[in-house]
Amino acid sequence: MKQRTIVNPCTLEGVGLHTGANVKLTFKPASENQGIKFVRTDKTPHVFIPADAMKVVSTARGTTIASDDTQIATVEHVLAALTGLGIDNINIEVDGPEMPIMDGSSKFFVDAIKKVGIKELDADKVYFEIKEPIIYKNDERGSELIALPNNHYELTSLIDFNSDVVGHQFAALENIEKFDTEIAPCRTFVFLHEIEKLFDQNLIKGGDVENAIIIVDRVMNQEELDSLAAKLGKTSVKVEKTGILNTMVLHFENEPARHKLLDVIGDLTLVGMPIKGKIVAKKPGHACNIEFAKLLKKAALEQKQLKERPQYDPDKEPVMDVFGIMKKLPHRYPFLMVDKVIEMDKDSIVAVKHVTSNEYYFEGHFPDNPVMPGVLQIEAMAQTGGILALANTPDEEVWDTYFLKIDNAKFKAKVLPGDTLIMKLELLEPIRRGIVKMKGTAFVGNKVVSEGEFTAQIVKRT
Repeated sequence: MKQRTIVNPCTLEGVGLHTGANVKLTFKPASENQGIKFVRTDKTPHVFIPADAMKVVSTARGTTIASDDTQIATVEHVLAALTGLGIDNINIEVDGPEMPIMDGSSKFFVDAIKKVGIKELDADKVYFEIKEPIIYKNDERGSELIALPNNHYELTSLIDFNSDVVGHQFAALENIEKFDTEIAPCRTFVFLHEIEKLFDQNLIKGGDVENAIIIVDRVMNQEELDSLAAKLGKTSVKVEKTGILNTMVLHFENEPARHKLLDVIGDLTLVGMPIKGKIVAKKPGHACNIEFAKLLKKAALEQKQLKERPQYDPDKEPVMDVFGIMKKLPHRYPFLMVDKVIEMDKDSIVAVKHVTSNEYYFEGHFPDNPVMPGVLQIEAMAQTGGILALANTPDEEVWDTYFLKIDNAKFKAKVLPGDTLIMKLELLEPIRRGIVKMKGTAFVGNKVVSEGEFTAQIVKRT
């Protein structure tokens, strides 16, 4: 499957469910491998917020993402539409702090995109393939979300609100390609008795009987109805019996369960890549969905790292042997941590460190259970990055590289005597004014053992 974007821009306008503000939303095509990005066009300069689970700042009656102090709320219905249509790359411009709610479903977004057309790009889709069960539980809420191996994206949701009106409901989507007909038209819902409380919490300012299913699980007295009508901007609200508010007709008998499944699809779009697997969601909600999305994102990144793991052939002639390395770096025994370079281009480098039982540090570092110190794994990656930095520098023999900062360092597995440490360093951005920013990943076999982000400075030797 190829990555997708849209053919032409398209615009929708509506009101934000919680803010009540009028919003203009424009979908615009994007290039391959960009991903899904939101753009606040009412900010100067424009603020870009990637669709990323780590950008979520609130899950109160919807999913809100942010960059610094700029937020965009209720993104889940738009994201569900994009995943349902297989859109991988798109810019979503919005001139306010919230997505328009439209009718409370994904239908309007799906219809707008289908009208302007979808096109394939040259790059292949990169899937997150579920290889083994991944489980998230929240005992307090009674929620559980499970990802299981499957050869395509399939979802099931089960809901129970302890309500005689809604009851236990079940919904399933056997294939994501049926999203536009089976899930997209399903609207958000709210219990009538909750509305007053939500208004008091400064939410649903844009709420209306036209953009949500209102479930009546108890008959309200006239005083309550008059107060509710005032907040909804209606002259009156009439409720004679429990059930669905009498102005509405459900699209499906199990529309609430289908909408919860829609929310799961939207929230899991924040994993950042299409999923190949089966998702089972029991009593899902935005808070649980996002925690589950973070688990999946972590597993997806690890899977991606392993797919990109460099291949080491000890019989192949190295790009640079240890004698060449010593011409580039000032380090010597016992602190030279790179044995040879096996790959290098202008943006990345791969080097090898053979860990032997007679390393000097094993004598004092867990001597009865020798383990390579994590800080020395970081040092080995830094030296590897130094070679790459100097290779991009004219007159490299008169320069050295020095650490300025280490971010997001993680140690995931032990490195033991006999292991071969394979280190991959990649430039995160072009070198400017002698400042080098790199991402480093160290592998042993099929495992990522450590990683980090490095900032260094190229300094002339004195």
